[in-house]
Amino acid sequence: MEFPWNLGFGIWGFKLLRVLRVARISWPWLAAITTGLLCTACFPPFDVSWLCWLALTPLIAAIWFSGENSKRRWLRNLLLGYVAGVVFFTSAFTWLGALGDLYHSFFLHGLSFLLSIYLGMHFAFWGWFIGLIRPGQFLSSWRNLLIAFLAASAWAAHEWARGWLFSGFGWNGLGVALHANWPLIQIAQFTGVAGISFAIAFADVIALTTAVRLFLETRSRQMRAHFDLTLTMLGIVALFSFSIHSVQNPSPAKPLRVAAVQANVPQLQKFDPQFTAGIFDKLARLSEVALRSSAPPELIVWPESAMPDPVRDEQTPSYQFVMEFATAANTDLLLGSLDTQDRHDYNAALLVSDAGHKLQIYRKLHLVPFGEYVPLRRSFPLFAAVASRWVPGDFDVGRDYTVFRLTTPNGAVAPLICFEDTIGELTRRFVLRGANLLVNITNDAWFLQSAGSRQHLANAVFRCVENRRPMARAANTGVTCFINEFGRITQVLRDENGGTFGEGVLSGEINVPQVQQLTFYTIHGELFAKMCAAVTVVAMIAAGLRRRWIGRSAGDAK
Repeated sequence: MEFPWNLGFGIWGFKLLRVLRVARISWPWLAAITTGLLCTACFPPFDVSWLCWLALTPLIAAIWFSGENSKRRWLRNLLLGYVAGVVFFTSAFTWLGALGDLYHSFFLHGLSFLLSIYLGMHFAFWGWFIGLIRPGQFLSSWRNLLIAFLAASAWAAHEWARGWLFSGFGWNGLGVALHANWPLIQIAQFTGVAGISFAIAFADVIALTTAVRLFLETRSRQMRAHFDLTLTMLGIVALFSFSIHSVQNPSPAKPLRVAAVQANVPQLQKFDPQFTAGIFDKLARLSEVALRSSAPPELIVWPESAMPDPVRDEQTPSYQFVMEFATAANTDLLLGSLDTQDRHDYNAALLVSDAGHKLQIYRKLHLVPFGEYVPLRRSFPLFAAVASRWVPGDFDVGRDYTVFRLTTPNGAVAPLICFEDTIGELTRRFVLRGANLLVNITNDAWFLQSAGSRQHLANAVFRCVENRRPMARAANTGVTCFINEFGRITQVLRDENGGTFGEGVLSGEINVPQVQQLTFYTIHGELFAKMCAAVTVVAMIAAGLRRRWIGRSAGDAK
């Protein structure tokens, strides 16, 4: 009776050993995938923001505590970071696949994965850097603080680089996870989103080093003071206290009555002539609701590309409609339109004032690649031919940071088109030129009723905090809302079911600053992120010199 038992135990023991071997090999890669998924969960549509304080720890643990015998550990660390990045960007930007539904294209469903192939390289760099600064031991609080500082600097640096390299796509920096937690984001007036991302990455590293220290000290029964954890917690409390103090001291402001129209025009109807009359009727009808109120608006805002043809062309139906509306409404009208000049096409915003007699124009400065132009279209004709199915022609880039002057005294508007409200450096340049109100006109109908519009809003919130300027957003399909200078969303257009995608008009007052106070960020821009990049470069050089010196010392010893 004993032999079958031993045989069974041997079989199960062998299977257990095999499982353990597989687990030993696979757990670092599963940890990297976990980091990618945790990062995704921090953003809309999930918005579990507190996960950001833990999201990076699985990846750091995988890099620090595996691969000791790997011949090319640096490459392994690079790949672990890359896996985390690909998982994050693929899952966070799945809403890009809505273009596949819109155009009935299987290829477009894979856009988020194609984008992640490039964006994942930024994560890969950070994974490599984390391996470079791996601590030899975890019992020193000072060493742990230094490691956290370097890791957080590299994180802020790679997010900053992602925002401008190859045209840039800076969406969903780790700090954006706190978009709804206004008491923790006011430091952005000094550092931009980079400072918040820095704080989160710093805390993630300290969380892991503290856990490792507790494990080691419990085994050795020699507990020590953890002032690295204490200082980190005090820093978070100080951040919270500073934010509370900041919002209690608003700048002198004057209310401006604004009406933002959300027409909810399907993307495939916007430029179809058979729907033009219906679009005009809808915009006029929704605007009339606001104009007939007891407190009519001083500024009406229509979304990006509200008009199907150039408003400045007197031969177009759009020109006739806008002029007739402006004459009847006799209020400032800000809208999105196509614009043409000298055979150049622009995505533009216009401010129509004085019953249509005065017109100001801003031409979009930051174009979206593969949305508003195809990069290197002339250099790669075959690629351009394929892409032209969705982007038949290229818009041209505007030249001027035009600030619209309202009829209302001291009303100066920064007209931000589409994703421009997600770019801190661009927005601050409008404020430097006197803008005291940010207005975003956007058309997110491309992405149907996906999380894209909510992620867009989450990123836009920080432009208000960075520059201490309020924002009005008029979106074709949502989210239309008002945001105050502290990043708090004060009003949102919702339908009877609480959704944000229906048509309607949002009317209210926005407190516009009357004193031209400029924040540190407005004046200096991404200075904090650039300093983090400098720290990262110095750390890499120092690590390289140290390894070279150790290698020479080992050679001399032989």
